[in-house]
Amino acid sequence: MSGNAIRLVLADVDGTLVTPDKQLTPATVDAVDALHEAGILFAITSGRPPRGMAMLVTPLRLSTPISAFNGGVVVEPDMTVIEERVLGPELVGPTIDLLGSSGLSTWVYRRQDWYVLDANGPHVDREAATVGFEPTVVESLERLSDGVAKIVGVTDDRHVIDAATSEMRERFGDRVSAAQSQPYYLDVTHPEANKGSVVKSLAARFALATEEIATLGDMPNDVLMFAHSGLSIAMGNASAAVQRSARRVTASNTDDGFAQAVRRFVLG
Repeated sequence: MSGNAIRLVLADVDGTLVTPDKQLTPATVDAVDALHEAGILFAITSGRPPRGMAMLVTPLRLSTPISAFNGGVVVEPDMTVIEERVLGPELVGPTIDLLGSSGLSTWVYRRQDWYVLDANGPHVDREAATVGFEPTVVESLERLSDGVAKIVGVTDDRHVIDAATSEMRERFGDRVSAAQSQPYYLDVTHPEANKGSVVKSLAARFALATEEIATLGDMPNDVLMFAHSGLSIAMGNASAAVQRSARRVTASNTDDGFAQAVRRFVLG
């Protein structure tokens, strides 16, 4: 496919659009500006909550819907909610129980809030720095059954998170979407809250064919959006399996891989 055929670019955020220390580089901002100037729409999607992407709106001049929680909550750039896809209340308790029994720390994202059991738990500080706000510490997560957009299992043990991902899919089937958004995060969301659905939703909103959309990502939860787009680009920091799922591979997010991909594969 010619780069000239692309009318919308959809990018993951962490590991793709920002550096490991969660910064936008000048080259990235310039690349998005070049898309705007070429008349190509630019959109972002992430496992982050909406508030966790607000800081990207102004520097990237975002005008398209922002798909948070992998599409679980879609907002306008001013954070007005357009769509919500939340987990069934009957699934929240069993999901929390499965993650806990599998040895993962568990977080719950509900509406605008983030709940944890331990403020000093694994990756809580990292997440707070990334999303720009602190969690609410509660004694129990079980009472938070309604309006839950995402449940996260957290561990640095890859074998544990892989096993929990498989068990989650086996037990709940198509009642949830279970995907790893970071090497240490297992995201559990509504079954239609996945990045493949984000591509299809943007295509419908802007009257595009999915073949006119380019997607960029680095993690297993990005593979579904690769499958539904005309041009898929994996980051150099992605695993070999994720890279094999994409049509093109660019440099890593430590080497302005996003900007290089836009210049080389989209703008030509």
